[in-house]
Amino acid sequence: MSTSKHVEPEFIPPPPGELVGHPRALWMLFGAELWERFAYYGMRALLAVYVASTFFSLLPEGEARAQASLTYGAYTALIYATGLFGGFVADRYLGYRPSIMLGGVIMAVGLFLLMIPQLNWFLVGLAVIVVGNGLFKPNISAMVGRLYPPNDPRRDSGFTIFYMGINVGGALAPLVCGTIIGKYYGYRWGFCAAGVGMIFGLMMFHWMRGQLGRIGESPAPERNASRLFKVLLGCALSVPVVYLMLSRTQIVGYILLAMMIGLTIYFVGGSLRSGDKIQMHRYIAMLLLFLAKILFWGMFEQAGTSLNFFAKDHVDAPFDFTLFQSANSVFIILLAPLFAWAWPRLDARNWNPSVPRKFALALVLVAIGFTVLVAGIATMADGNGRIPWELLILAYLFNTMGELCLSPIGLSMVSKLAAPKDTGMAMGAWFLCSAIGNYVAGLVAAVASGGDLGGLAQYSVTYTHIAYAGFGMGAAFLLFAPFINKLMHGVK
Repeated sequence: MSTSKHVEPEFIPPPPGELVGHPRALWMLFGAELWERFAYYGMRALLAVYVASTFFSLLPEGEARAQASLTYGAYTALIYATGLFGGFVADRYLGYRPSIMLGGVIMAVGLFLLMIPQLNWFLVGLAVIVVGNGLFKPNISAMVGRLYPPNDPRRDSGFTIFYMGINVGGALAPLVCGTIIGKYYGYRWGFCAAGVGMIFGLMMFHWMRGQLGRIGESPAPERNASRLFKVLLGCALSVPVVYLMLSRTQIVGYILLAMMIGLTIYFVGGSLRSGDKIQMHRYIAMLLLFLAKILFWGMFEQAGTSLNFFAKDHVDAPFDFTLFQSANSVFIILLAPLFAWAWPRLDARNWNPSVPRKFALALVLVAIGFTVLVAGIATMADGNGRIPWELLILAYLFNTMGELCLSPIGLSMVSKLAAPKDTGMAMGAWFLCSAIGNYVAGLVAAVASGGDLGGLAQYSVTYTHIAYAGFGMGAAFLLFAPFINKLMHGVK
């Protein structure tokens, strides 16, 4: 092995000017992502229930819900998995800005296709959204990391602010698309509202792109039209492949596993070939933290499936069950400023938990959230098998605090641990972990909402197992945190 010197990435600053202590471009990206997440969470709040009632209504209820959960899990898994390819395209070929615009347009088309009440066309719409999201999602997140110089203590707080923007859209979307439009005009029109939100996000990104300066610009502007056409053609050819995977959800898990193995070889093997030992260690640390992300997301992402069915059938609430889908985002909005304020101040006092310890805390908090539900089922269920709505809100509160310890911190961590030439690729890998977690969540949800025991007993058993997994893996990451910190070579 050679002993090449580790080289830190060149920092290209954004145009001068700050707002609330952060580059102005952060707030533009905040707004664009807000509307894109409005589109995603709007359709996500409706997806599992709509699929079960519209396309599997002839099956027994438990089986219909299990099938809908598997479809949901495969879709949300592929949503995140395609970020890997979108990051590669942006890094090496098209550039971040053109990738984001093209991906957003494709996503809007897919959302409008969901209005067709026929299963094959619905799956085509989901496939189109998956392909477009791959170009949009990892690249807008990667651009946030490029706003800050290396070791800037504002970076974690900047990603937390960006994450709060995601959740402003996430809070509004279930209310608008589900509780108002979906309930009174039909879920198809809820999907339409989500598509309109996507268009708003694209308009904001295009009109305010000057705030980014040179960040995210095309690597070869004179060839951009031809490259854009080639990427669009590749997207069109990808849609039938994604459609096939959505039609046969069982193969998605094998594909995701193969992709993760390939990524591990790519990151570690590439650093070995270059002789950059520090970068190799950082990639090993990043992969270990990816494992925590997969475990966390497999538990957390019950929200759109089993927790949605649970709220519909077993929670006594004075409002429509779709409104629970806003709880996580509302708590993010309330708590993200507190977390963003706390991390730099804890760091100044040398009390800031390391990234591995924050991930461990996230796993423990989500385990506490499901423990609340298990305890509520055992002690507070009424004669109709319903628990007070406050317990589900409390569970979402714990889950949200766990998310704030992991997701925005993880976005920042990836942007710092990855080599500069692979920033988009690494961000895509981060979302691939979400993909694997979502796929696992779909499998778990199929058991929770359609298992042999049925009803509250089935939910109680499944959620107990989730809690055990969270506590156990959280303790393991706390134990191995010093080892992972050593591999990160000063990255905090």
